[in-house]
Amino acid sequence: MKRRVCVMASAVVVLLGGCTSEGEQSQTPELEARGTVLTTVQPTRQDLVNQISLAGKVTINPTFGIVAPAGGELRFTDRQPTTVPVVRDTWVASVWAGGAPRRVYVPEGSIMAGRLMADKSPVSKGMPIISAKHVGYGIVADIDSAQAYRISGAVKSIKAQIKNGPGPFNCEPIGTIAALPAGTLPEPEPDPTTQPTANPSAPPVFKGNPEPDAGAPAGSDPTGLQVVCVAPAKIKLINGSDVTLDVITGRSEDALVLPVEAVAGSQGRGKVDLVIGEERQRKTIDVTLGISDGKVIEIKKGLQGNETIAVPGPNLPTPPPGEVTG
Repeated sequence: MKRRVCVMASAVVVLLGGCTSEGEQSQTPELEARGTVLTTVQPTRQDLVNQISLAGKVTINPTFGIVAPAGGELRFTDRQPTTVPVVRDTWVASVWAGGAPRRVYVPEGSIMAGRLMADKSPVSKGMPIISAKHVGYGIVADIDSAQAYRISGAVKSIKAQIKNGPGPFNCEPIGTIAALPAGTLPEPEPDPTTQPTANPSAPPVFKGNPEPDAGAPAGSDPTGLQVVCVAPAKIKLINGSDVTLDVITGRSEDALVLPVEAVAGSQGRGKVDLVIGEERQRKTIDVTLGISDGKVIEIKKGLQGNETIAVPGPNLPTPPPGEVTG
């Protein structure tokens, strides 16, 4: 009995030894060295249109933002808002810079809805400072932050198509795409020179500030990122109707382009990896970016057009904790 057990144990050892020997003979397939460039592209030229499709709705009296035309100190006029739309562009504030004012207007057909910043606040160019309401029908489409950076406040034109309704038609963009805080309409500040009153306990009568309209709005509600446009008067609109908007923010003819996957960066500044020599080594260089259609992006400066570019593009370094990059 002991002999049979020994024989079986020997067979198991031989079998295991055979498996190990065969395993040692198998070889691991060769892999490319770490960092080796496997995919490359070359720049090409094409006409490019930055176009974004958005889902919107017909809205009554949509709110939109008006931005500072320059950096400086914001000063509001003492003009009081009313519920009646202005019949011409109306001056409501100024931004003072270098001793000169840059006026800010509420556009024709709208009313001032609120101040988004306090009087005498420092502002930068493009910052929303006033909210306004377009009186009548408008079209509003919500956007996310990625779409906002593609639009970048540079809407060139908008085509609108109402679902099962009129279109396509041109829709005039108004205001900024930035999200707006709540707008306020403070009471007029007292004029230091007042008329005397017969009753000393009665409130003073101010010379310079008009009485506010009893029907004036109380201020505007905050908004998210959105595009607002106004259809031609001949287009019949129904509140709440679904609308598709095609927003064009830029055009470029015979543009030098790369796939977006080959480029790191945005907002005009980017980086690409050149592939150099037989060793196919990477060299990261800076490029100036233009518009994008979501598939390719324009390279305005930094490349001649005959380079070989690695895909994917370079990884941008992660800033240390607490450091803010511009």
